[in-house]
Amino acid sequence: MELRPPLPTTTLRNARGLRRDMTDAERKLWRHLRNGGLLGLKFRRQHPMPPYVVDFYCEALKLVVELDGSQHSEAADAERMRYLQSQGMHVLRFWNNDVMMQADAVLETILYFVGARTLTPTPLPAGEGL
Repeated sequence: MELRPPLPTTTLRNARGLRRDMTDAERKLWRHLRNGGLLGLKFRRQHPMPPYVVDFYCEALKLVVELDGSQHSEAADAERMRYLQSQGMHVLRFWNNDVMMQADAVLETILYFVGARTLTPTPLPAGEGL
């Protein structure tokens, strides 16, 4: 079992506040992701990844799903994306408006990513098997 250092208090407090005050788009997407609603995968909402808190995170796939509203800064988002990718995360970004108006298309994009990551098992070398 991997031991992780404790989360910084400010990051933890920020994550709790964000969970309590989710946007309408975050609530809508969460209804589809929670309780294994997407192919049985476990997603966490407003998950701390110091120094950031990501909107949704699936540990099994190292997948971060971020929703952006009009208040987001392209430079800050790019820095955040670089950091998350440097930590081995895959990041999918969507606009809040896309979730609100085209939730099915957003879910299809996530499903496409999940399928690309899980539906192509690596074949065993010749002579190896069960």
